[in-house]
Amino acid sequence: MALNLRKLTAGVALGAALIVGAGAVTHAQDAKHSIVTVVKLSGIAWFNRMEDGVNEYAAETGHDATQVGPASADAALQVQMIEDLIAKKVDAITVVPNSPEALEPVLGKALDAGIKVIGHEASSLQNITYDVEAFDNAAYGRHLMEALAQAMGGEGEYAVFVGHLTAKTHNEWVDAAIEYQKEKYPNMTLVTDKLESNEQQQTAYQKTKELLRTYPNLRGIQGSAGEDVVGAALAVEEAGLDGKVKIVGTSLVSVAGPYLETGAIEMISFWDPAKAGIAMNKVASMAIAGEEITDGMDLGVEGYNAIKLDGKVLYGQAWVDVTTDNMSEYDF
Repeated sequence: MALNLRKLTAGVALGAALIVGAGAVTHAQDAKHSIVTVVKLSGIAWFNRMEDGVNEYAAETGHDATQVGPASADAALQVQMIEDLIAKKVDAITVVPNSPEALEPVLGKALDAGIKVIGHEASSLQNITYDVEAFDNAAYGRHLMEALAQAMGGEGEYAVFVGHLTAKTHNEWVDAAIEYQKEKYPNMTLVTDKLESNEQQQTAYQKTKELLRTYPNLRGIQGSAGEDVVGAALAVEEAGLDGKVKIVGTSLVSVAGPYLETGAIEMISFWDPAKAGIAMNKVASMAIAGEEITDGMDLGVEGYNAIKLDGKVLYGQAWVDVTTDNMSEYDF
């Protein structure tokens, strides 16, 4: 059914392009573009939601927009996928890297082949046409730390999770959060180095259990990957420490909702991955068409209505905070 809808939409777009007045020129956007989004990991809620956005973009525009991702969060597997896409001569690749550094060479090959490259969660990438960020990462990290500090009463021991130690945005959030804590909340103490969850709930769960054994006075956890706060909350509940160990971080209601309801998770923040998927594909299509992207531009996507352009990086204003008070508004 989705395939038939896409074909129907494409047919309508083509028909509209043919019905033009004398001397009119068909807009380059009416051409069908092949755009593939390569995500960190397939089969988890965050990227399932992003695929919803990619599919929505395809249905609305008629472009051949699809999403792929590896079965495990492995940069080498992403490299293989991008090599395949280069061989297929797609028009554009949008990518959420597990390791921006590891993908630089293959993304350079894509650019050399005339393929437009759009990054996400990877503002450090060099071999790109553009990178689309939902917001300023340092500001987001400080925001999460402020929420954690308020929940902890501004004092006590805490720990932080990242999906991968190579994940650019996760480290930007956490680095900014730690710096903010040291400046604003000197009575809080980071007990150990960044913990790596590999984007897996089970890994976050096991490492939180170890944290609670090693640091019995632990009072806070900040998560970065979508599964971090859930794995941490499960370990905290099992230890009978609900409410005593405060948990905040990035996740979705579909993942973290039950723990928000019990109070095991204090707050989650996120940007809608579906909107990010649409924004990335829209920027890719504009790049293919040779359209200029300018500071302050409205991409026509919620959260990306007045973008800040810094070199090749586009910043939106797309984060939202969710607690038990408003979780019903974000049922995904």
